[in-house]
Amino acid sequence: MSDDMTTAVPDPGPGDATTDRVAPPWEPPFAGTETEALLGALERQRATFRWKADGLDEAGLRMRIGASTMTLAGLLKHLAACEDYHFTVKLTGEWDGEPWRSLGHDLSNDWEFRTALEDSPEELYALWGGAVARSRERVAAALERGGLDQEVAIDDGAGHHANLRRLIVDFIEEYARHTGHADLLREAVDGRVGEDPPSDWRP
Repeated sequence: MSDDMTTAVPDPGPGDATTDRVAPPWEPPFAGTETEALLGALERQRATFRWKADGLDEAGLRMRIGASTMTLAGLLKHLAACEDYHFTVKLTGEWDGEPWRSLGHDLSNDWEFRTALEDSPEELYALWGGAVARSRERVAAALERGGLDQEVAIDDGAGHHANLRRLIVDFIEEYARHTGHADLLREAVDGRVGEDPPSDWRP
C-alpha cells in the first residue's frame, strides 16, 4: 500500500454496481445516515463477537487464559444481561427484571461470569440471541418515538440526561472491549482468528 494516503482509493461500497458485491447483514452502510452508521457499527460488533463464540462445546466456552477467570461462556451471558439492562433501565427506566429474575440473578458484578460455567452452550447461545432480539425491538421503537437526540433515562447524577446517540455509542464500546477479550479466548481454543466473520456465516 502506498504511504501517500491522499492517493488511496476506498473499497467499493456494499452493492456497488461495478462489483456487484453483496455485503453481509452486519456490514455498516458505506455511506449511510448517522442512525444507519451507529446501528451498523453495533451490529458488526455483535456479529464479530458471536462468531468468536460460535460452534463451541462446554470445554471450549469455559476455557480460560492464564490467571484470568474470563471465559467465552461468561462473556455470552454478560453481554446478554447488558443488552437487556442497557436498553431498558438506561433507555426508559423501566424493567421487569426478566428473564434475569427467573434465572436467579443476585445483582452481583460477577454473577453472569460465575453462573455461565453451569450453563450449556445451547442455553447460552439462546440467552444471548433472545436479548439481542429484544434490544433491536426496543431501539427501533425508541427511534420511532424521537430519534437520536431524545433524552434517555440515565443521567449523570445531577439531572443531566444522556441522549439515545450516547447510549448507542456506549454500547458499541461495551461490545468492542469484550470482542477483544473474545479474540484471545477463541484463538486459544482452536486457533480461530480474524476481524470479521466470513460473508456466508450466520449464527
